[in-house]
Amino acid sequence: MKKLAILSLVAAALMSASPASAQKLDLSTVKCKEFMTSGPENIAFIMMWLQGYYSDEDASPIVDFDKMKEAIAKMGEYCTKNADNGLITAAEEVLQK
Repeated sequence: MKKLAILSLVAAALMSASPASAQKLDLSTVKCKEFMTSGPENIAFIMMWLQGYYSDEDASPIVDFDKMKEAIAKMGEYCTKNADNGLITAAEEVLQK
């Protein structure tokens, strides 16, 4: 039930975004400190993308919200200690292990 509620919130947030406010984000330029202060919704969206990017090519199309929470916590720990490091560097450290 909890997973359904989270999925519903993510879907609602995606639907509410209008094309007029569409933005692009080059993750190769984002620093850890910027990521950590971008807000919970942006952190969740970025982490969802990063987990997909760093998953195996033949991985099943499953969103594991418990794994995502763990990954967000690990990224938070890493980025707190390494605020000036790039987000991609952090993701490689955290998500590829």
